[in-house]
Amino acid sequence: MGFEDGMEQGKSSAKPVKLPDMTLQKAVDMGEYNPDYLATFPEWHTLSRHIQFQHIRNAVENRRHHLLSQWAEVNNILDFSKKPELAEALVNIEKQLRQVEDDREKLFVEYSK
Repeated sequence: MGFEDGMEQGKSSAKPVKLPDMTLQKAVDMGEYNPDYLATFPEWHTLSRHIQFQHIRNAVENRRHHLLSQWAEVNNILDFSKKPELAEALVNIEKQLRQVEDDREKLFVEYSK
């Protein structure tokens, strides 16, 4: 479905590119703040609880920023009022923003112990 419909299975016009491995810093930069996911990186276990929490705080802020940018992009699409499906996208983004805020509060409680 989508753009890949025109491509034959298993064939590509370009050489396969090895994607760089995800690092803890890249995950944080991309807004991944789940401590269970961050714990999959070996370096996570070498960090003090304080530094772990600082990474989580940065990731939460990055996720929030990404979601706000997405919301603004959708809201500023031309003829927004003529595209009701976009209203659903805004609602979904707003739900994610509320979830990030709830998670942020829970993480503050957890890491303040």
